[in-house]
Amino acid sequence: MHSEHHVESSETIRDIVIGMSDGLTVPFALAAGLSGAVSSSTLVVTAGIAEIVAGSIAMGLGGFLAGRTEQDHYNSELKREYEEVKRVPEQEKMEVKEVFAGFGLSETLQQQIADEMAKDEHKWVDFMMRYELGLEKPNPNRATRSAITIGVSYIVGGVIPLSPYFFINNSEQALYYSCAVTLVCLFVFGYFKSKFTGQPAFTGALKVVVIGALAAAAAFVMAKLITSH
Repeated sequence: MHSEHHVESSETIRDIVIGMSDGLTVPFALAAGLSGAVSSSTLVVTAGIAEIVAGSIAMGLGGFLAGRTEQDHYNSELKREYEEVKRVPEQEKMEVKEVFAGFGLSETLQQQIADEMAKDEHKWVDFMMRYELGLEKPNPNRATRSAITIGVSYIVGGVIPLSPYFFINNSEQALYYSCAVTLVCLFVFGYFKSKFTGQPAFTGALKVVVIGALAAAAAFVMAKLITSH
């Protein structure tokens, strides 16, 4: 038997990707930059934890606001569609016919479908929302769930580059281990992210590694240049 496999919970996966990608990259670059300026791992850990807390809250809030905006936009368009099917039903029927005309249906069949659909206002509006506006009804818990997922993912990602600094007192020495651990994690993260999104896995993983490495290197070099003067 034929079976199709599709990625489920795409919104959750997207939120994890958003949180993890920034969580791995930003604290990594911060730790690298501080390692170029100070020798104490304690300072790196303190600043890193502060950044992770602030970053996770900011990222989570951004996810929450995005979810709320999506919900508010859908509700606004839903209200407008209900008003239009009451005020200009014939115009709305024409729009239904235009949708099915795009599928190659005959004029007669288009009219029959439009007339039949107009008998149920709720299904009519739902059809217009989906096929005229391309809007799916968002999950009412989407904003809160997105905020939590992004925030937690950011924290998980951010702890990884900081972890060597908890055990090694010299910041530059800890940076070597941080680079090794973080770049491996970036590669694994990039690999699975690319697999989920249908992109070439190895190439996608390398891109993520290069971006993270460049960010950390730029921060380290900049800190060295500033402290050398």
